[in-house]
Amino acid sequence: MVKLITEKVSAWRRYRASVRELSRLTDRELAELGLSRSDIEAVARVSATF
Repeated sequence: MVKLITEKVSAWRRYRASVRELSRLTDRELAELGLSRSDIEAVARVSATF
């Protein structure tokens, strides 16, 4: 049980870090990566699960 909670908290922290980093990019930088602002949360969600 504790391990599951720890894993969930870690995943949430990775998600928030990814959102924070991607949000700092300009629209142009995001476009160069093939992303838009509306993609940030989905990309962060995927990156947090691995």
